Formats: sequence, structure tokens, C-alpha cells
Amino acid sequence: MSRAIPTLIRERLTGPNAGIPSICTAHPVVIEATLRHGKSTDAKVLIEATCNQVNQDGGYTGMTPAGFRRFVEGIADTVGFDRGRLILGGDHLGPNPWKHLPAEDAMARAAAMIDAYAKAGFSKLHLDTSMGCAGESAALPDAVTASRAARLARVAETATNASENPPVYVIGTEVPVPGGALETLDHLELTTPEAALETVEVHRRAFVAAGVEGAFERAIGVVVQPGVEFGHAEVIAYQPTRAAGLSGSLARMPQFVFEAHSTDYQSGEALTALVRDGFAILKVGPWLTFALREALYGLDAIAQVIAPAAEGEGLQARMEQLMLREAIHWQKYYHGTPDELRVQRHFSYSDRIRYYWPHPDAQAAVAQLLRRLEGHIIPDTLVSQHLAWAYPAVSRGDVPARAKELQIAAVQRVLDLYAQACAVAPMAGPAVVP
Repeated sequence: MSRAIPTLIRERLTGPNAGIPSICTAHPVVIEATLRHGKSTDAKVLIEATCNQVNQDGGYTGMTPAGFRRFVEGIADTVGFDRGRLILGGDHLGPNPWKHLPAEDAMARAAAMIDAYAKAGFSKLHLDTSMGCAGESAALPDAVTASRAARLARVAETATNASENPPVYVIGTEVPVPGGALETLDHLELTTPEAALETVEVHRRAFVAAGVEGAFERAIGVVVQPGVEFGHAEVIAYQPTRAAGLSGSLARMPQFVFEAHSTDYQSGEALTALVRDGFAILKVGPWLTFALREALYGLDAIAQVIAPAAEGEGLQARMEQLMLREAIHWQKYYHGTPDELRVQRHFSYSDRIRYYWPHPDAQAAVAQLLRRLEGHIIPDTLVSQHLAWAYPAVSRGDVPARAKELQIAAVQRVLDLYAQACAVAPMAGPAVVP
């Protein structure tokens, strides 16, 4: 297992375009596409699980951290990806899954979670204790947040005390809670340079007070809001001029890069500018499952031509039935008329349909779709009609016109943008980790 994130700091000193995408997903096809992409580009791959997805209780995936590691490594072995180039991270590690409980109870469970992540060999740990628990305000004072983060770092340090590769840490939480923004977006307040510097300083003091100065020396990232976000039907694009002051503050904290969450749906130019400006860890998740859903729905339309299903038995129809029957993952997030809700359930940028793909009914629906297409040659003309983005590559012979390969290609189109944005631009001169 690689702990290669610190090389990111080194590369930032030798070139302005050093970055790494952080793949936030538990979907096996997305993970396979990511590892196949990393193998073809000879790149390290960072895959992260959130506190809600994966924890000691199983999260909504049913996987513990050790189970998630086995899951990802199993896919890596299947595609021939070198485990030594795989980096596993934990995102938003803190009391969020249990914030309905009193703070001490929630923090005890958060401590058990980060202990499990650390013992499972996750080498990048994002400490997020910013949310209030039962009886507390929604947002906590910086000193309380930092003190609780240091408490979790101490647990992780104890869990990895004999490790030759102790974890690195990411601090700061100026982003929406796991799962994304809940409301319509029209404007975002960027993190100020002063706030970023204060986040670092208050955490430094808290780590010293907790006796884990060594852990703080391995803190390499600060989560900030550079002015990027997406909602159900809108995307706020990165504007470098607005973030110039924040970007410039990195000169005063050479130990760190910035971590940018919710970079999904940004243009290639915007992603490249983010990396250039020091937002070197780019989190992406919903865009990848959104792209996969586009491919699946395109294949569903193709199957209706090649091997029609009975009314109500197509993939989109069956997913609609499932989401109406079990509304827990979208009902409090989507608002509007019945028609607007239907569109959001399937096509929202926030992609809350992704929570349904592990459901047995969804897996059965996808399997049925693939069986309908099995043995059929998908004509280029139907690719052009329903998966137009894939037509040039299919017509050239670069992508086989098969259902699995078209799903992989859909995800890798997005990964290509991140790979291009995060490419290191070599420059002469020594590289020194601060």
C-alpha cells in the first residue's frame, strides 16, 4: 500500500501542475475503471471512503474499513493494478454518522471508526469534527473542532504506532457535509486567506496540547472552499481571480496543499487552474457515477431497440420503482412538482441515485439489462444515437461496442480530465519535502 501523498508536496516545489484526483466512490465499476485508467497511465490512484459509506458498523455499503480495503484490492488484483501504487483514504472522519447523539457518545464512536481505518492501513485521513452533536450548535468554534480532531489523531497514531508508514492527515472542513449541497446554489463564499491560516494554527496548537506533534508534522492538506460546488441542476465554476488571495496564502504554509471538495462537473480548464493554484487534491465522486448512469441509461435505450423489454421492465423504469418505494436517499434533498422530482431522481447533478446501485433490486435490474445485450453486436448507429460521446472512439475501434467496455469508457472520460489537470510539469532543481 502506497503512502505517496507526501511526494505531492515535493512535486509542488518542482512544478506548478502537480496534483492528484481523489476518487470518492464504492461502486465496483467505477473503481475498476479507475484502476484500469491508473494502470494504463502508470499513475498512483487515490481512492477514498467516507464516514457514512464505510465505518466500523458497516456504513451504507455494509463494509468496514478492512472490508473496503479487501474489496478495492480484490478489484486491483483482477485488473492487474499494482497494490503498491494504491492509496486509500478516509474522508470526513468524525462524528457525522452519529451527530444525533451526545458529543461524548458520538466522539467515542468516531474514535472507534478512525481506529478501524488506521488499523486497516488507510494512509490518508481527513479529520472532520466540525459538526455539532445533540444539544450543540450546528457549527462549532474552531478550538473545539481542532481539539476533537487532535483527539482522533491521537487514536490513529496509537493504532499505527509500530507502522513503518504512519498516516498523513488532512484538516479543515469548509465544505458541505458528506453527500453534497442540499439547496439550490447561487453564490459561494470562498475561504479567506486568514481563515485558512487560522485553521492551520489552531490545529497546530491542539495537536501540541494533545501530545501528537508528530502527527501534525504529517498533516499535508487543508480543506478549503475555492468557489466550486454543484447542486441539483447547477454548477458553480472555478474563478481563479476570486481565489487568488486564498491561493497566495499557501506561501505562508509550505507544509500544505489545499484539498478541494466537490470539483465534479468542472471543465478541464477549471480543473487545471485549480491544480495550478495549489488546490492539488481534487475530490470527485458523483460525476463518476453520473457518467456511469448515463452509460447505463444509454444502453437501456439501445436494448429497447435490440431486445425490447416489457413495459416497466427497462432499467430506468425499474430504478424509478425502487426510488419511489424506498425514498430515504432522495426525499429530503429534492423538492418540486412530481415531474420535477422525477427528473431530479434520475438526472440531478447531486446524483443521489448512486445510493441505490448497491440495492439488490438495482443490481438485478442492471444484470437483466446486460443479459438482454449479451450476444448482440451493438451497431455504431445505435451508439451514435444513444451514446454519442462514445461514437468517435467506437467507430475508430478504440472502444469495443460492448456494454461493459462502454461503461468503463464513460467513467474514464471524466478521469482523463483529472489526469490531464493533475499532470506534473517537470522543472529543473532539487525537490525537498518541507
